[in-house]
Amino acid sequence: MRFGMFLPQGWRLDLVDTPPADHWFTISDLASRADAGPWESVWVYDHMHTSPLTETEATHEAWSLMAALGATTSRVRLGQMCTCIGYRNPAMLAKTAATVDMISGGRVEMGIGAGWYQHEWEAYGFGFPSAGTRLGMLDEGVQIMRQAWSEGVVSFAGEHYEVDGAIVQPRPLQEGGIPVWIAGGGERKTLRMAATYADYTNFDGTPEGFAHKSEVLHRHCADIGRDPAEITRTANYNVAIAETEREVADRLAFLRDRMARYVGADEAERQLGAYEGLPAVGTPEQIVEKLTELKNLGMEYGIFYFPEIATDTSGLELFEREVIPALG
Repeated sequence: MRFGMFLPQGWRLDLVDTPPADHWFTISDLASRADAGPWESVWVYDHMHTSPLTETEATHEAWSLMAALGATTSRVRLGQMCTCIGYRNPAMLAKTAATVDMISGGRVEMGIGAGWYQHEWEAYGFGFPSAGTRLGMLDEGVQIMRQAWSEGVVSFAGEHYEVDGAIVQPRPLQEGGIPVWIAGGGERKTLRMAATYADYTNFDGTPEGFAHKSEVLHRHCADIGRDPAEITRTANYNVAIAETEREVADRLAFLRDRMARYVGADEAERQLGAYEGLPAVGTPEQIVEKLTELKNLGMEYGIFYFPEIATDTSGLELFEREVIPALG
């Protein structure tokens, strides 16, 4: 099993206890730690406003961070979970990603999706097209990026995008272009797109959900004649880890109380539903057991989010010491 780590960037209110002048140092120090440690990759979210509710707290832009991390790390791979196709022209995005790939020495992953955060879309003047339109934009955008990276120039006339001889030079350093992660579990369109274009998928990380989405993906691969083994299946996990169940509960209480300061007690309590009972919450032994079940279902690569690591790396250290060696 392979392991990636989300860096704090503010979107999930994970930098609220860090002075703004220290944000970059916090992010880059954690990236350097991952670079020197057992992690294969580090990840950021492509969002501009906070979640679960829109607050005025800092949220750092994903591709600016990609470029900075490319220059300040040397080994670890760099991903976004996931870039929203509607926020950037796809030919320009292909060029940006190729430049970051050059800066990083060929370490970029392209996480890409249709986008969902309506407030953010509208706040930045992108409107908020229907789900079908956003999925159509994603399909065309991935085609544009693939052509740009393989040929160094791209022309495309579609329903949503038109590109006429956009030059993307230098091309990515990675042979075959930047790996594409298509994120989302929509069974009719998103997973068919993943079967067609993706090097990696990213969907439901519970055992039941993962097994079901994998089955749907395999059916789409059969329909188009692609070997599903060519696609690495991944999932994201929120982590609350400690030596004892009581300490795990304390971690969750800390997270609830921090969120409640900004989104209120009821919303904070709802957000704990994304942790409680899920695969990366528990003692190291419990987490290893749950992730082993997922590994046996074909989950090859987990991307893990530690909500407290901007100020407390003890849970991260425990995960590195006891979970990764058991599954890596």
